[in-house]
Amino acid sequence: MPSTSQRALTWFGVDDDWERPRPPVGRQDVVLAASVEAVSLLALELVRSAGGLDHTDAPVWSQWLAVSTGAALLLGRRRWPLLVASLAALHMFVVGVTMPQVMGQVSLQIVYFVALLSGVAWARDRRAMVVVIGTIVLVMFAWITWQFAVGSAAQDMIDAMDAGDRVGFFPPIPSAVAMTLLVNVIYFGGAIVGGGVSWRAARQRLRLQEQATTIAAQAGRLREQAVVDERLRIARELHDVVAHGVSAMGIQAGAARRVLDRDPDAARTALSHVEDASRDAVTQMRRLLGTLREGPGDGTGDGTGTRTTDAAIGDLPALVAAAREHGLAVHLDVVEAQPDAADRLPRGIGLAVYRTVQEALTNVRRHSTADTVSVVVRVDEAAAYAEVEVVDNGRPRHGTSGSGLGQLGIRERAATHDGQVDIGPRVTGGYRVRVRYPLGVS
Repeated sequence: MPSTSQRALTWFGVDDDWERPRPPVGRQDVVLAASVEAVSLLALELVRSAGGLDHTDAPVWSQWLAVSTGAALLLGRRRWPLLVASLAALHMFVVGVTMPQVMGQVSLQIVYFVALLSGVAWARDRRAMVVVIGTIVLVMFAWITWQFAVGSAAQDMIDAMDAGDRVGFFPPIPSAVAMTLLVNVIYFGGAIVGGGVSWRAARQRLRLQEQATTIAAQAGRLREQAVVDERLRIARELHDVVAHGVSAMGIQAGAARRVLDRDPDAARTALSHVEDASRDAVTQMRRLLGTLREGPGDGTGDGTGTRTTDAAIGDLPALVAAAREHGLAVHLDVVEAQPDAADRLPRGIGLAVYRTVQEALTNVRRHSTADTVSVVVRVDEAAAYAEVEVVDNGRPRHGTSGSGLGQLGIRERAATHDGQVDIGPRVTGGYRVRVRYPLGVS
């Protein structure tokens, strides 16, 4: 078990590799030093006018010099913290010996306090900080002890009080000594502890900034990877769709060749099918994203890892049934403005609708408190659109916040077909995922 001294050294960062950056002397340092000097000189003259410096024989200019040089030390308190702390201790000793009443002014005491605190807070070499600050404290307390032991401090107290009166529980001289020691312990201890707290807070802020930067960079890489993976998956699926169209073109062309001489009408019908299939294949090919090679991981939004490149609106009942097995009450409604309009959707659009519902249901199961989900698919060939809307009645589940990559995949897929996406919480409660795909474009 570490000792108290070891814990204290650890708290002050003696064995810590982090070095606090030391900024150059800047505007705020100049403003601080100038403000302290102005206030200190004003306070000095107010004390002199009130008769508080009657026992000081030093010339006025030397008193002003003492106050000004003390304030000037604050210029380098962040740039050269240990040097400033040492010079402040020397300043306190010299002024205390030659002009004790000037040294005792509150303004100079604040200067010494800030210099000592800055030495602890801004020192880069923590071991050197312990040595320098420890030496300063030992010298200061040795000076106080000397004042009472062989100096005139005790005699001054005796002369200032009436020896015949005793109003407290303790003798006067021991009380005065104890009070002096207590005040100095609080003074120096407060500066040292305050500096340590400042140093630790700066280290924590920097580490939090580094962690935030790392998290942001990782999130950015994940988003980029998600976009790449989604585009590869879309490209493979669209490739399968186009391959199916090309195969159909080959079959129809072969049939037209066989009946061209004996049944021209049948040949024309087959060739018209070839024309339609080729037009659809060219349209789909223009929308291929990225390379068509197989990439790692063919997983879908539900985590099954299967490629359902032939999935369409007709496969939604099976998808809904699977979601119901997880405890969700899912209602599916396919609204067709024209009979069998959903069956006539282009393969890419049908697959996009399926994937959108698949990802939305997965997000509900993982990240929502919902127990009821409504899935509505609307197809209107006259208005030239197909729309899918997934609405739940839940709230985000605590501790399960997602990365947003699923929604990114929905948006990426919709962008492939020039679709419009509306994802977010509803004013009346619950969450909605709605995507509208234009027909005649895909």
